[in-house]
Amino acid sequence: MTAEALAERLLGALTGAVELCTVELGRQLGLYAAVRDGARDPAELAKAAGIDERYAREWLEQQAAAGFLTGSFELAPGAEEVLLDEGGPAYAGAAGEFALGVALLTPRVIEAFRTGAGVPYSEYGHVRHGIAGFNRPMFDHSLTTEWLPAVPEIEQRLRATPGARILDLGCGMGYSSVALALAYPSVTVRGVDLDEHSVAEARRIAAEAGVADRVSFTTGDAAEAGGDYDLITIFEALHDMGDPVGVLRNARALLNPGGSVFIADERVSDEFTAPAGEIERLQYAFSVLHCLPATRAENPVVANGTILRAPTLLGWARDAGYSRPEVLDVPNDFWRFYRLR
Repeated sequence: MTAEALAERLLGALTGAVELCTVELGRQLGLYAAVRDGARDPAELAKAAGIDERYAREWLEQQAAAGFLTGSFELAPGAEEVLLDEGGPAYAGAAGEFALGVALLTPRVIEAFRTGAGVPYSEYGHVRHGIAGFNRPMFDHSLTTEWLPAVPEIEQRLRATPGARILDLGCGMGYSSVALALAYPSVTVRGVDLDEHSVAEARRIAAEAGVADRVSFTTGDAAEAGGDYDLITIFEALHDMGDPVGVLRNARALLNPGGSVFIADERVSDEFTAPAGEIERLQYAFSVLHCLPATRAENPVVANGTILRAPTLLGWARDAGYSRPEVLDVPNDFWRFYRLR
């Protein structure tokens, strides 16, 4: 790459980064919703959203210049689905909160680089919500319609076994647990996560979805969870766990006969390559700024970071005692899927 090309790429990245921050302004202040509902000029937007009119004008013009709004300050085609429909398959509005979260903690990461310490996950507040917002559409629209049905034995067991039990390790804010309960009416789901703030949010989300009678959440270490289960799931969380082999070994001990562990984690190359593709570049950046520092804060056995390659995960599974770990043929741009037995 030439110096000119690299400088151009960094300028484009800067433009994207600051535009993401303006997207977060629009989300946090309810500006996109106000525009959708008819606020078409600065005075209307200021009144509808309760903001200053001069700032309203600057934001409207900037959003139109960026292409998120039209020149007449209406939502651009597709913008409602991408920026406002939080449960929809096209939603990507959480990208701004994700970026804000890692930026705010970057000074802490700089210090961690110097000391070798970590930055606790609990301090990444915006990132917590960014992860949940980014993954929710996949859980709502793909988890029980594409991913689990790709393994007929799992699908049949959840539908045919009265009172089947699911353990959702690293459940975060609980959207995966709720999606499982909604799709399989006879199952009970237990979510476990180390972050107490995420668990509190998960309980609220389950209650709002009307499944709190079958979905419970516990703050705890995945390597120490107890019980007996027909299915154990780990969605984009194994790479963040400080003792992944210990977690998988414990999960194996908790499975009922014939049960499975179903894992989704990052879809990356099996070997380090440079330069990498766009998705792997994104994941490496998150690893530097979030996943590795957060795991280092746990006094880990292993600090893997975001880049969890398939041979590494399969090796962990064998070390944990699984005789038939396999990579599943489930298409997804971001995640690769595994079944352990």
